[in-house]
Amino acid sequence: MSSIATTDLDRTRALLEAELAVWRDAVAAREAMLATMQEGIVLVGEDGVRYANPASERLLGGRVGPIDGLQPDGLRDAVREVQDGTPRAELTFAAGGRTIEAVVTETGPPRCALVVARDVTAARQADLLRRNFVANASHELKTPVASIVGLSAALERAGDDPEATHRFVGMLGREVERLSDLVCDLLDLSRLENDAGPHEPVRVDGILLEQCQKLRGDAEGAGLRMHVAEPAAVRVMGRASDLARMVHNLLANAIRYTPAGGSVRVALRVEHGHATIVVADSGVGIPPADLDRVFERFYRVDAARDRETGGTGLGLAIVRHVAETHGGDVAVRSTLGCGSTFTVRLPIGPSGEEL
Repeated sequence: MSSIATTDLDRTRALLEAELAVWRDAVAAREAMLATMQEGIVLVGEDGVRYANPASERLLGGRVGPIDGLQPDGLRDAVREVQDGTPRAELTFAAGGRTIEAVVTETGPPRCALVVARDVTAARQADLLRRNFVANASHELKTPVASIVGLSAALERAGDDPEATHRFVGMLGREVERLSDLVCDLLDLSRLENDAGPHEPVRVDGILLEQCQKLRGDAEGAGLRMHVAEPAAVRVMGRASDLARMVHNLLANAIRYTPAGGSVRVALRVEHGHATIVVADSGVGIPPADLDRVFERFYRVDAARDRETGGTGLGLAIVRHVAETHGGDVAVRSTLGCGSTFTVRLPIGPSGEEL
């Protein structure tokens, strides 16, 4: 063999090896991409399953094998429909306690089908929460609106009766205030659940003392004693207006559910790198069955009393959202008939400090 032929052969071999390396890199990149996808990808040919990424095994409940082994039956039927000429098939099914949405489409050579499956459990739960929120908000708004309409009609009929007019105007004012509080709480909750804005260093002790001073008159008017321990001087990273709203709601809740002659105790401590706010009352307490739900939107332990005292059913939900958006949490302990203690923990963080 001549040296020229040998050189050509070497060049050809080098080109083939280079092209093979590029192909291998492309295959490796594709495999890496498909392996990291959250969606399950299954390619089914006439001879069976040709490819299945790791997510498909997790979403479909095990190793994906022959077509006859595809689960559930609806997915297997959808694949066969697409192989027989149907352009697209969709189905939703439960697997392993999750809700899975799958789309099957024709692809590549004849009688090939591509299955794309994804976990929509969280999305479905979020949608359910949104629908329940809209339904609850509509119901809560209808009540004061209906009262306002009825009282307005009653005022028209009151005519020249000053006593009745005075009574109806007072009732109308309370319903308007209740409606205003509800709308404000709804707007605050919506804002907290979306973009609440940037954080900055905030003196928690200053906020606590300010809110205690604002609500001390309400406590005394309800026949309660408010005891405020000397708070620790501490800063956290947050939003002063939201933290003030959180403290206000905790205090207002304690006052609302404590009968005359009782007390509300407030403290702020620094514990394990957290600013810990404690609001304890000697009120009616919360039944054990309700403890896990008191921070839900519109959940009321005593709906009749809440409406009587002007509660919107959103106060503690706002407390939880403020705590969570500041990287903290809130917990409650309660004994029925003896009172409740709410504890909020907020991380001091690198930019916060104990003064």
